[in-house]
Amino acid sequence: MPALQAKSPVRHPQPVVADHGQLEQQVARCQSQARAAAESGDITASARFILESLDAERRLAGRGPQVLQLIKPRN
Repeated sequence: MPALQAKSPVRHPQPVVADHGQLEQQVARCQSQARAAAESGDITASARFILESLDAERRLAGRGPQVLQLIKPRN
């Protein structure tokens, strides 16, 4: 008898966003979609949009020079 495998959630690949302004727009869009989903009672969709927003914020924060690059210049 084959072992049961848990189905993993389907993940849709996000397009690579290279522009700072596009990331900011993505954060704002995801936050408004999360709010609308929560208000309509769709907690799962709201959580998904919140996680997508946090991912875009993380990528936005990683745009500038990293702290270690400021402290220790590369040779």
